[in-house]
Amino acid sequence: MKTAEEALSKIPEVTLGFWLIKIAATTLGETGGDAVTMTLDLGYLIGTGIFGVLLVLAVSAQIAAQRFYPFLYWAVIIATTTVGTTLADFVDRSLGIGYLGGSSLLFALVLGTLGLWYRICGSVSVESVTSPRVELFYWATILFSQTLGTALGDWMADDTGLGYEGGALVFAAALALVALAYFFSKVSRTALFWSAFILTRPLGATVGDLLDKPHAKGGLEFGRFAASGVLLAFIIGAILILPQRAGRHPSSHSPSA
Repeated sequence: MKTAEEALSKIPEVTLGFWLIKIAATTLGETGGDAVTMTLDLGYLIGTGIFGVLLVLAVSAQIAAQRFYPFLYWAVIIATTTVGTTLADFVDRSLGIGYLGGSSLLFALVLGTLGLWYRICGSVSVESVTSPRVELFYWATILFSQTLGTALGDWMADDTGLGYEGGALVFAAALALVALAYFFSKVSRTALFWSAFILTRPLGATVGDLLDKPHAKGGLEFGRFAASGVLLAFIIGAILILPQRAGRHPSSHSPSA
C-alpha cells in the first residue's frame, strides 16, 4: 500500500527553481494559447477544446503515475495554463463578461474549490495530495487559479491603464510581499503557497502579452510562436539543470490549513 510520503513524491519540492519554472510555464501558457486562438485564428472556444483534451490526457497520466516525473508534472502545469488562457479569454470576451466580471467569477470558483476540498478532505495543503480524489481537487484548483490569473492580468494591464509592464511590476511586487510574509511572519504556509501560485499566473500573463503584442499596443512584438519556442526551451533546460525532486510542501513546518 502506498504511504503518504510515496504519494507526495508525485508533487515536486517547492523551491526557487519551482517558482522560476512556474512563471515561465504560465508565460508560455499565455503566448501558446494566443498563438492557437489568435495567430491561427481558431477562436477561443475551439482553442479551449483542443487544450482541454490535452489537459484531460495529461492529468489522467499524472494521476495514474506511481511516482514523480518532472516532465509529466510540468506538462500538466503547462496544459492548465494554456486552457486557462483560452478559457478566460472566452469568458471575458466572447461571453462579454469583461475582465473584472471574469476575474470575480473565477476567484469565486477558486475559493469554492478550495472550500469544497477542505470540507471533504480536511486540508488544502499539498501534503494532503495522497489519493486520486485529492489529486483531482489539486488540479481543479490549479486550473481555476490559472484561468483567474489570465483574466486578472488582462484586467490589470488593460482596464487600469497600467499596461503590460506596469501590470507585471504590480504582480511582481505582490509576489515579493508574499515572499516577505513567508520569511518574516507566521502566516499559514498553505495560504501563502496558494497566494503565490495564483499571483504567478497574472505575472506570466502580462509578461507573455508584453513579449508578443504589437508595438502599437505596448508589446515587444516578438511573435507568439517564437516567444513560445524560447519559453519552452527555457523550461526544458530548467527542468534538466535545476534540482527536480519530490519534496514536502513548506507547510510541513507549520500547521496545515
